[in-house]
This record gives sequence, C-alpha cells and structure tokens, in this order.
Amino acid sequence: MSRTDAFAQTQPASRAAWRQWLAEHHASAPGVWLVYGKKASGLPSLSYAEAVEEALCFGWIDSHPRKLDAERTQLLFTPRKPRSGWSKVNKERLERLEAAGQLMPAGLAAIARAKQNGAWESLDAAEAGAVPEDLADALAADKAAGRHFAAFAPSARKQILTWVLGAKQPETRARRVAETVRMAALGKRANYDRE
Repeated sequence: MSRTDAFAQTQPASRAAWRQWLAEHHASAPGVWLVYGKKASGLPSLSYAEAVEEALCFGWIDSHPRKLDAERTQLLFTPRKPRSGWSKVNKERLERLEAAGQLMPAGLAAIARAKQNGAWESLDAAEAGAVPEDLADALAADKAAGRHFAAFAPSARKQILTWVLGAKQPETRARRVAETVRMAALGKRANYDRE
C-alpha cells in the first residue's frame, strides 16, 4: 500500500467545484484522488484538460490514473515538487491561464521557483527530441541499438530522453544511458517496455 492510497477522494461535478476544492485545500492537502466519470457514463464531470488547468493554477499537477469501476476513473493530483520538470503543453496552458488572470499565488510561486532552479527548462531538450551527447555516442557505438532507437515513435524517444535527462547523479545517468542502449539493441524501450 502506498501513501497515496490514503489520500482523500473528491468528485467535483464541474470545473468551478474543482477550483473551489483547490482554493480550500491546495495549501494543506498532500494530494487528492479526483474522481470523474468516463464520457459514456453520463455522470456530471469535468474534462481532463479542465482538471489539469485548474490544478496548475494552484501549483498542483496530475499523476497516474486508476480505474474505479466501469463508469469512473480517479486521477491523482498533488502539489508540484519544486524540481519536477514542466512539459511544453503545461507551459502553454499556463500562458493562456495567466493571460486570462486565472493563476493563483501558489501557481505563480511554483512557476517562479521552477524558473529559478532550472526545472522550468529541464524537459525542453527531451521534448525537442535532442539526444544528449553521451547517449548519442553510446547509441553510435552499438549499430543495432542506434537503429532501433531511431525507429522508436517520437513519444517513446521523448519518454526515454526525459528519463535519462532526469537523472540527478552522474552515476544514475550513466546507468540509464547503458540501460537505454542495452534495451534498444533488443528493440525494446528503456523505462517503457518490460523484459
């Protein structure tokens, strides 16, 4: 059982209700499971995009979903960690939200912190598909790995690059580069496919 299993659930019927929950709890709750109806269920619910946009306004972010039953899914939302990377799509959402005056002080503080500590740009290279030199050299040294890596879908390459670039220690990064090459040589995606 993970610590997130103990988080409360909320099932807002609208975007406004979700925003109200965040306004009341964003500074005190460690996270929450947002329960929403699947499209075919007919249950009153907000969309994924609406849920994420409101969370961003308060410095929160979505994580992994879990199926509840045939009609409902729950999605974990937590306060954003200070050094977590910011995706291009979320930065674009934030631009629109800021222009509309929707960002709250907690959301603005999360952005300022990310820009100060480098987290704001940390995913830019991966999202652009830029292969770092150490990984490029290792892939060039193993022709099969290089060929398979180049054939992976852009979304799979992005996920692998994010994983490699997200390493905090040089030793961890070296292990991730080696794992990427080893798996790619087998036609598999590191941190993606299971052996």
